[in-house]
Amino acid sequence: MIENVRIWRDQHGIPHVEAADPPGLCWGQGYVHATDRGVQMLLMRLVGQGRVSEVLDSSDASLRIDLFFRRANLAKNLRQQVESLTPQARRCLDQYCDGVNRALAKKYPWELKLVGCRPEPWRPEDTILISRVLPYAMLVRTQADIERLLLEMVQAGVPREKLEELFPGLLGELDVELVKQVRLGERVVPPEIFWGTAVPRLTASNNWVLSGAKTASGKPILANDPHLEGNRLPNVWSEIAFHWGDRWAMGGSMPGGPGILVGRTPELAWGVTYAFVDAVDSWIERCRDGKCFREPGQWVPFHRRREVILRKKKPTAEFVFYENEHGVLDGDPAQEGCYLATRWAADESGGKSLCQILKMLEVRTVAEGMDVLGQVETAWSFVLADRQGNIGFQMSGLAPRRRQGTSGFVPLPGWKPENDWNGFAGHEELPRVLNPEQGYFATANQDLNAYGRVQPINAVMAPYRAERIGQLLQEDKKFTPADMFAIHFDVVSLQAQAFMKILRPLLPDTPHDPGTMQSMVADGARLLRQWDLRYDVDSRGAFLFEQFYGRLLREVFGKGGLGEAAVEHLVTRSEIFIAFHLNFDRVLLAEKSAWLGGRSREEVYRRAAAEALAVEPRPWGQSQQYVLRHLLFGGRLPAFLGFDRGPVTVPGGRATVHQMQIFRSGDRISTFVPSYRMVTDLATDELHTNLAGGPSERRFSKWYCSDLENWLAGKYKTITPETTQRQLRFP
Repeated sequence: MIENVRIWRDQHGIPHVEAADPPGLCWGQGYVHATDRGVQMLLMRLVGQGRVSEVLDSSDASLRIDLFFRRANLAKNLRQQVESLTPQARRCLDQYCDGVNRALAKKYPWELKLVGCRPEPWRPEDTILISRVLPYAMLVRTQADIERLLLEMVQAGVPREKLEELFPGLLGELDVELVKQVRLGERVVPPEIFWGTAVPRLTASNNWVLSGAKTASGKPILANDPHLEGNRLPNVWSEIAFHWGDRWAMGGSMPGGPGILVGRTPELAWGVTYAFVDAVDSWIERCRDGKCFREPGQWVPFHRRREVILRKKKPTAEFVFYENEHGVLDGDPAQEGCYLATRWAADESGGKSLCQILKMLEVRTVAEGMDVLGQVETAWSFVLADRQGNIGFQMSGLAPRRRQGTSGFVPLPGWKPENDWNGFAGHEELPRVLNPEQGYFATANQDLNAYGRVQPINAVMAPYRAERIGQLLQEDKKFTPADMFAIHFDVVSLQAQAFMKILRPLLPDTPHDPGTMQSMVADGARLLRQWDLRYDVDSRGAFLFEQFYGRLLREVFGKGGLGEAAVEHLVTRSEIFIAFHLNFDRVLLAEKSAWLGGRSREEVYRRAAAEALAVEPRPWGQSQQYVLRHLLFGGRLPAFLGFDRGPVTVPGGRATVHQMQIFRSGDRISTFVPSYRMVTDLATDELHTNLAGGPSERRFSKWYCSDLENWLAGKYKTITPETTQRQLRFP
C-alpha cells in the first residue's frame, strides 16, 4: 500500500484522492473503483474474458456473448502490452491494481458472492483487456455492421445503382460477383446477440470548445456530453478528483483503469466523442483444406485457435477459430469456399493508450495535449482548452494506410498482397485544428476528414447535431457556462427541418368534420404544419413526424428492395438507422432515386403521411420512457427493493443535440442518451457536471442514484479542487 493516501467524499459523494504523486493517486483510484464499482469492473472482465457461461449462468444467450468475445480474442498478448509501459505508467498501473485488490480483500461485493463469482485478483492485464473491450463492443462493431450490411444487400440482389446511392463514393472496388460467393456466418439481419448488461453501448456524443473571444469570462469554455447507454445502473462513468502537490485534476474515469478520460487540471480541459474512424476491415479469403490462397499460387495454413468455454452445470463447449494476418475467419476453411477474415486495428492495443491518458495529468497546454491524446490507439475526437486561451481539436486512433483508391468499406481479395494494410497514419496526419478561425470547434460524430492530411472516416453519423451546435455558437453574444447547459438540452431537429420543408406543402387540407377520420387527419396535418421542430416530451408534432419518418423508411426501403421484414428489423432491433441514418436520409431527401421504384418523391411522401396521420397523436414523451436497470439484478427483483429506477421520461430524438434513442437489442432495451454532462470555464477552477445515476453501485448507499434527479432536471453540481469543502467518510 502507498503511504499517506487520503480518500474522502465531497458533498456530492464524489471521491477525492490525495497523495504525494500519480502512483499514489492511482492506488487510491483503484481502491475507490473497487469499492464503488467493483461489480461493474468484475463483470466487464468476465465478459471480456468470455467467461459469462462459466461464472454467471449457462443460458444460450450467455454462450453467444462468450462466443463473440472469444472470437474477437481481445485477451491476446496482454502481457506484452503491460511490459511495453513506461516505468512511470507501469508503477501507476501496479499501484492501481494493488488498490483494487486491497478494497476487494476488505469487502468483496455480496452481489457476486450471491451468484457464485469467486474473488480473483485484479491484474495489470485485466486493465489492458478492459481498454479493448469497451471501444470494441461499444463502437467498432458499429462500423463492422454497416460494412456487413452492404454485403448482405449485395447477396440479396440489391442493384448496384441503389447501393451507390446509399454508399456514395465507397464502392469503387466492389466486386459484386465475388461478394456473392462469400459464405456469411455473422449477419446483421438477424444480429448476433453479443452484448450483455456488463458492456455499455455507445454510438454518439457531443463536445465543443469556445475561445475566450466568445465567452463572458474571456477564457475558453469546454463542454462534453458522451451519449452512452442510459438505462443501466451504475452509470458507465465514475467521477473522481485528484490532489497531489500543488496540482489537482477532476472529471470522469472508467472503472477498470487508472487516470481521467474527460475532465480538467488547473491549466487544461479536454472532452471526447467517438470519431467513427474506419479501423476494421474484412478480406475475402479463398479457402480449402484448412488453408487460404495466396498469389502467385500458394496455399497457406491458418493458425488454429481452440477455445474451451466452461458452462455452469452444463457440458463444456469447445470452438475452433481460424486466424491469419487478416484477422479471424468467419467460417471453417476445411470447407472449400470464400469467407471473410476481419481485423480490428487496435486488437493488440492498450499499453500506449494507458501511457498517454496518465500523461494528461501533467500536460499544461492544448498543443501538448493534442500530441499526447492523438497517440491514443482507439478512435476518438478530442477537444481541448487551456488557461492561456488556446483551443484545439485532435482525432486519435490507429487509422490503417490502405492502397490508394481503396475506401476500406468493401472487402478486397485477401490473396492479393497489395490489399494489405501498410502501417498506420501518424497522429499529425489525422484531423486536427489548433485555434480555429471561427473561435469554436464542435464534434458530434460528423465527417471531420477535411481537417486532416489523411481521411480516416468513410461512414459517419449525420451532421445535424454538429450543425445545430454550430448555429447556437455562432450567435452574437458572450457565452457563459449556463449557455452551455442550455445547448446540452437543445431539442431542435435539423433533420426534421429538412424533411418538413418537403412535407409541409404536401400535407392534406382536409375539411373539418368532427368525430370522423377526416377530422383526425386534419388535426394531425395542422399539428405538423405548426410544429416547431422540437422534441419536447409534450410535443405531439414530434410524435407524428416520427410516425411519418418510420413509414417513409419502410415505404422506400422496404418496398424498394430490402424487404419490409428486414427494414422493420433494422429500424427497431439494430443500430443501423440509429448510427447511419445519413446514408438513408440522402435517398429519402433526394428528388429522384432508384429506390422510389418509378414513383415521385411527393407521391411517396403523401403515402407515408397518410398512414402517419391515421395514428392518434400523443405526447412524444410517452415514446421516450425507460427504466434504469441494475447491472446484475435488473428486472429480476421486486420493484420496492429499489435496484431499478424509473420509468423516466427523456426529451430529444436521433438528430437533436440532446439525443435520445431507444431500440431493442435481442431481448434487451437499449437507450442512447447524454449519460454524463460536463462544462468548465477555464477562468475558474470549477467543473459543472451531472450524471445519470450516482457515484456508487451499492444499492443501499445514499450515493446510488444521488445525481439522477439533477440529470433529469438539467441541474449541474459544481466540483472544485478545494480541500476545505465538507469532507465525508469514504466509502
